[in-house]
Amino acid sequence: MIKNYIYTGMAVIILIMSSCSTPYKAFKNLNSMDELQYKHEVKKVHLPKCGYDIAYTDEGKGGKTIIFIHGLGSYLQAWIKNVEGLKTDYRCISIDLPGYGKSSKEPHSGLMTFYADVLNEFVKEVKLENVYLAGHSMGGQISLTTALLYPDLVKGLILVDPAGFEPFNKGQRQWLKNAMTLDGVRLTTTEAIQNNLATNFYKMPADADFMISDRMIMRTAKDFNAYCYAIVQSVGGMVDNPVLDYLQDIKVPTLIFFGEDDNLIPNRFLNPGRTVDIAKNGADKIKNSQLIMVPKCGHFMMFEKPETFNTEVNTFLKKLK
Repeated sequence: MIKNYIYTGMAVIILIMSSCSTPYKAFKNLNSMDELQYKHEVKKVHLPKCGYDIAYTDEGKGGKTIIFIHGLGSYLQAWIKNVEGLKTDYRCISIDLPGYGKSSKEPHSGLMTFYADVLNEFVKEVKLENVYLAGHSMGGQISLTTALLYPDLVKGLILVDPAGFEPFNKGQRQWLKNAMTLDGVRLTTTEAIQNNLATNFYKMPADADFMISDRMIMRTAKDFNAYCYAIVQSVGGMVDNPVLDYLQDIKVPTLIFFGEDDNLIPNRFLNPGRTVDIAKNGADKIKNSQLIMVPKCGHFMMFEKPETFNTEVNTFLKKLK
């Protein structure tokens, strides 16, 4: 077996050449990613300015609206435990970003500013009020970018192991972009898919297994190549739109979670060190912020420790007008 680990600081791609057996053999092929099975009813809205159809779920009611934004290579299903735990008190909207899940997949820049524009238009088209952004990993950097570009749109931020806190110099940024290729994502093996997901957790929960099976059956979909392209573009978008030097301009209340055992932040090749140091460095720059380090927890904190996430988010939001 030959392994090549590419840590981007917000996700890990593990390219594996192997003849190992796998339990994932017989899955129904997908014609398109729109056929993926989601827990909650999916709605779609067309954004005329951006030109994309955005898939989203809309659960619960309340005076505050939480928009859940997934990370690199992920989809809105990543938030199902949190939607279920919070929808009693809040309107919970989870979205598939352009190029991901059931949203349309026309090519785009992958820039964080592009995603921020999409969120701004989405909020206006769906006529949302009292909006709080909850972003995981890349979704965290998108949330920060949105709050910087559209400060009147966002009432508060909830960041889970966010990208954007870790510094990368020019050479490191170029290395990350060179390392992430279309074929590298498109040809990821079954074993690599399993390892990729496991790396996101301190101890992978059994109920995260659907993320593996979904990622595998995506490979047969006609829009799979477009999804892979979106991933490649998104990596470039993260490093080309850094937010670290602008965190002091974030004015809204911000709740930040990091798993103490996050294997992806900081990048183990480029910036070896402790997750807590990256977390504190970023949190200290945001004036009205609270940092929660979660023990025995990896990069996928909101899924691995949903009770902690849901309780702390509820406490955070109850304090805000």
